[in-house]
Amino acid sequence: MTSPPDMYTPPPSARFGYPVRLPASRGRAPLGIAGFLALPLFFSSLMASTLALEKPGKIQWKCHGSICTVWHDPTSWNTGKVWLWALVPSLVLVLVGWLACRLPLGFYVSCVAAIVISMAVVHKTGIWAIHHTRRFPLGVDNIPRTNNFSNLWNPGEWEKEARATAISLQHWTIGIAVAAMTVMLLLWLRDQRKSRRRPGVVGVPAEGIHGPDITSPGL
Repeated sequence: MTSPPDMYTPPPSARFGYPVRLPASRGRAPLGIAGFLALPLFFSSLMASTLALEKPGKIQWKCHGSICTVWHDPTSWNTGKVWLWALVPSLVLVLVGWLACRLPLGFYVSCVAAIVISMAVVHKTGIWAIHHTRRFPLGVDNIPRTNNFSNLWNPGEWEKEARATAISLQHWTIGIAVAAMTVMLLLWLRDQRKSRRRPGVVGVPAEGIHGPDITSPGL
């Protein structure tokens, strides 16, 4: 007689040999500081991605034996790509903050991640500024410098200010992260000192507990 087939199906958390569920959250402070630091990081990333990806529209044709060029503003697709790439570092930081909620010392993990990401965002802005200047030979406003009434930016001027803005926002991100970690460390040290100075609770002596006396009283 054959036994019935085994119809047991292991739960999803045990099918691959390791638990799938994430550890329980230890608090939302890591996610909160990550979301706060994501704001200056986003604007720093926006300046960096603009230097790296923005390019003007260009129309060329042959005229009088040479090539004539007319420069236009960046296309909507190019502008959208710049903004999408600017969102990536901030989204990564928020994701790290969400995961750090389930880790010990998660608050510090979020702050350190913000520092590392902000440094990675601007580390090539010098090269990107040079490339952006070459892509906009008339300046970011696409107006030649000979037009004194309409020209606002000469070649290289906007790129210099954009790079300085990106680096300044990076410094703000790092400064806020370091200040937040310092405050949390000081609060932890204060709690440790309070716990050491707290006097012990003096308890009332408990009445002795014993079994019932079965000896009859004396006559």
